Amino acid sequence: MAVRPGLWPALLGIVLAAWLQGTGAQQSATVANPVPGANPDLLPHFLVEPEDVYIVKNKPVLLVCKAMPATQIFFKCNGEWVRQVDHVIERSTDDSSGLPAMEVRINVSRQQVEKVFGLEEYWCQCVAWSSSGTTKSQKAYIRIAYLRKNFEQEPLAKEVSLEQGIVLPCRPPEGIPPAEVEWLRNEDLVDPSLDPNVYITREHSLVVRQARLADTANYTCVAKNIVARRRSASAAVIVYVDGSWSPWSKWSACGLDCTHWRSRECSDPAPRNGGEECRGADLDTRNCTSDLCVHTASGPEDVALYVGLIAVAVCLLLLLLVLILVYCRKKEGLDSDVADSSILTSGFQPVSIKPSKADNPHLLTIQPDLSTTTTTCQGSLCPRQDGPSPKFQLANGHLLSPLGGGRHTLHHSSPTSEAEDFVSRLSTQNYFRSLPRGTSNMTYGTFNFLGGRLMIPNTGISLLIPPDAIPRGKIYEIYLTLHKPEDVRLPLAGCQTLLSPIVSCGPPGVLLTRPVILAMDHCGEPCPESWSLRLKKQSCEGSWEDVLHLGEEAPSHLYYCQLEAGACYVFTEQLGRFALVGEALSVAATKRLKLLLFAPVACTSLEYNIRVYCLHDTHDALKEVVQLEKQLGGQLIQEPRVLHFKDSYHNLRLSIHDVPSSLWKSKLLVSYQEIPFYHIWNGTQQYLHCTFTLERVSPSTSDLACKVWVWQVEGDGQSFNINFNITKDTRFAELLALESEGGVPALVGPSAFKIPFLIRQKIITSLDPPCSRGADWRTLAQKLHLDSHLSFFASKPSPTAMILNLWEARHFPNGNLSQLAAAVAGLGQPDAGLFTVSEAEC
Repeated sequence: MAVRPGLWPALLGIVLAAWLQGTGAQQSATVANPVPGANPDLLPHFLVEPEDVYIVKNKPVLLVCKAMPATQIFFKCNGEWVRQVDHVIERSTDDSSGLPAMEVRINVSRQQVEKVFGLEEYWCQCVAWSSSGTTKSQKAYIRIAYLRKNFEQEPLAKEVSLEQGIVLPCRPPEGIPPAEVEWLRNEDLVDPSLDPNVYITREHSLVVRQARLADTANYTCVAKNIVARRRSASAAVIVYVDGSWSPWSKWSACGLDCTHWRSRECSDPAPRNGGEECRGADLDTRNCTSDLCVHTASGPEDVALYVGLIAVAVCLLLLLLVLILVYCRKKEGLDSDVADSSILTSGFQPVSIKPSKADNPHLLTIQPDLSTTTTTCQGSLCPRQDGPSPKFQLANGHLLSPLGGGRHTLHHSSPTSEAEDFVSRLSTQNYFRSLPRGTSNMTYGTFNFLGGRLMIPNTGISLLIPPDAIPRGKIYEIYLTLHKPEDVRLPLAGCQTLLSPIVSCGPPGVLLTRPVILAMDHCGEPCPESWSLRLKKQSCEGSWEDVLHLGEEAPSHLYYCQLEAGACYVFTEQLGRFALVGEALSVAATKRLKLLLFAPVACTSLEYNIRVYCLHDTHDALKEVVQLEKQLGGQLIQEPRVLHFKDSYHNLRLSIHDVPSSLWKSKLLVSYQEIPFYHIWNGTQQYLHCTFTLERVSPSTSDLACKVWVWQVEGDGQSFNINFNITKDTRFAELLALESEGGVPALVGPSAFKIPFLIRQKIITSLDPPCSRGADWRTLAQKLHLDSHLSFFASKPSPTAMILNLWEARHFPNGNLSQLAAAVAGLGQPDAGLFTVSEAEC
C-alpha cells in the first residue's frame, strides 16, 4: 500500500515513540539508534543536553535540549512522555550546513518531583529523531534542595595548654546538595591556606596543630548550600599558659639574723588565660655560717640590742597583769540584776542588711575577694566530688550572692486591706502560717460551681478551676502563691534538682469533685533517657512526699501531669504546695539557663559595671530579675541567650575579652570568674550573677565594644558581642517589657474560659458517648496530640471535659478557638450546629 509523503513524519514519530516506550530510555549517556540503511551522518546529535539541577524552595526548574539535524524532540521524565503542550519549541536552520535544528524547553515543578519522592530519583531525558534514526540524551536528575536546621554534631568549648593540639568536630546538617563547611574564628573566616598551623579534615573538623595564645577565640562552624546558611553554636576555646619559675637569683649578703636569701619569679613564662600558678615558694632563706656572721653577732652592740628587747617584753607582761586585775575587780562589783541576756547573744544575732538604693554608686562595684579559695557545697549532694582543680577558683563570697534582700511586690487589682484580711483568716490554721503576708506573688478569689481561674501575671503560673470542680452550693475562697526558694525548705536527695518554682494553691483539704489544673514553668530538657521527674507535694505536717513519678502515672492516681517543653500541667483533686524535681540519670541531662546582661542606664562615674545573670529559664525567675534591675537602675544591653547546663559537675565560667585598652581598663584580676556547679544545679539560689567592672580612661568615653563568654567546662557555651553606647543606647530595653497575661489575676465564671459554657456542654454531650465510627473524644485527643493520655481521660466521668480543661489551661488567653472548632467539626459528627447557640438556649 502506498503512503502519502506527508504522512511519513507522523508514522515515523508513532513508530519511534512506541519503540522508545518499550526500551524505557534507561541509558544515562547519549545513545544513537540509526534506521537500517539510513545515512549515519544525518543522525541527530545534541548541541545542548539537559543537566542535573536542584529545585530551591518552590521555584520550578528549566530543562533545555537542542539537537541537529532534528525533525522532532520530546522529553521523557521517569518513563513517561511529557505532554506536547508542555514543550516550548524553537526551530532554526544551521547556516553552514543548512540542516534543520530544534531547541526544546520544559519546566519541572516541585509538585511533580514530590509525586515520586521516596520511590526513585526524578529524572528527565530528551529524545531527538530525524529521517536517519533517533538519539537519546543523557539523563538529567532533578532533586529538591534543602538544608536541615540542626547540626548533627556541634563544636564544644575547650581549654587547652599552649602548644597542645585542638580538634573541634563539626557534622553539618543533612542537606541536598551536601553542605559545604567553613569555620569562623571570632567571626573572621579561617583560611588554612594562609595559616599552616590550621587545617580542616574531610569530616569537617577544625584542627589546630599547636595551640597559640592567638588561638583563644570563639569558633563557629558554618554550613551552607544553595538553599540556606546555618551556624552552629559558638565554641569558646581558651589557650592557657601554665606559669614557670625563672632561675633563682644569687644569695644575698649575710644579715644580722645570720640568714641570707634568694628569690625567683613566676614569669618564665607567667600564667596566662587561667593557667596554673607556679607551685612552691618564691623566696628561699638559710642560715649563714661565715666567720663574719659569728663575729658580728657577738659584738657589744648586738648584746645591748638583745637586753633592750628583753626589758620591753618584761614591761609588757607586767602591764597585762595589771589590766587583768583591774578587770576582775570591776566585774565583781557589777550588779547582777542589771545584766541583760541580749549582751550574751548580741554577737550571734542575724544582721539585717537593707538593700541599697538605686542611686548608690557603690552597689554595682563590688569586687570579688581574690585572696582566698573556697569550695561551698549546699544541700544533699551526690557522693561524687570534683578533684583538685589546677585552675584559679574564685571565692564563693558576695560576688555570687543574690542582689538585694527585700521582697518585690506584684501589684494586683485587689486592695491591700482585702489581701491582709484574707491572709489573716488563713493564718488561723497552722498550715498557713508559713504563707507570705501581704500580696507579694500571691492572688486569690472566691469561686463556686461555675469555676474560674487564678494566675500570677508574668510568671507562667496559673490555676484552672473547671466548672463543677467545686460542689454546687459550696463557695470557696482559693489562693495561689509563688514562693521564693529561700522561704521554703525543700530537701533534695542524691542528684535531685529543682526544675520549677515552688507553688501553693489552697486552702488544702477542701472537697473537689473534679481535678483542677495547676500550670507552672520548668527549666528541664524533658528526655526519658536522661531524667527521672517527680512531682513533690508538702504535707500539712511540713514533710515533702513524691506524689507522682512522671512516666509511671496510673489512671487511679490523685495526680496526673502533662509535661511539655517549657511547662507542666498538673491535674489534682487535692490542693497544696507543689514542686517539680528532677534526678539526672546521665550526664546528658541538662537544665536551661537564661543568660541576661545588664548595665546601668546612666553612668556618672568612671566605673561601669556589666552584670551577667544565670537564671533558670522560667518566667518567674525572669520577672524577679527584671523587677530587681528596675530598682537598681539597670538596663538590658544584649539579647538574652539560653545555655544548656549539664549534670557533669563542672562549674560555669564567665570571662570578658577584647576590651579596647586605649578607652577602658578591666578591674578583673583573673582571666575568668566562676560559679560553682552546685550553686546552679540545686536550683535554690536566686539572682546568681557575676559582675565585670570596667573603668573608663576618660569621662568622655561612651562607646564600649567587647565580648563576654559564658560556658560550662566541657559543656555548652554562649558568647555576647557587645557594641554599645553607654549614654544613649536603649535598643534592647523593650525585649524584657513585662506584658499582662489576660488582665486581672482572678477570673470567675464564664469569663475565665475561652470556650463558651453552652458550646462546651454540647461538645461534651456529643463526644463522651463511644462511637463505632471513632468520632468521639478519643479522636479529638488524637487531633490535639493528647492521645498518650487516653487511659487517664477514660478513667474520669467525662473524658471530653478533661480534654477541654487541658486545652483551656494550655491556651488561655491567646488560644485559637477556631482551630479547636475545626478539630471538633472534623470528627464527622452529624450535629452541624455544634458550635451554634440558639436564643432559647441563651
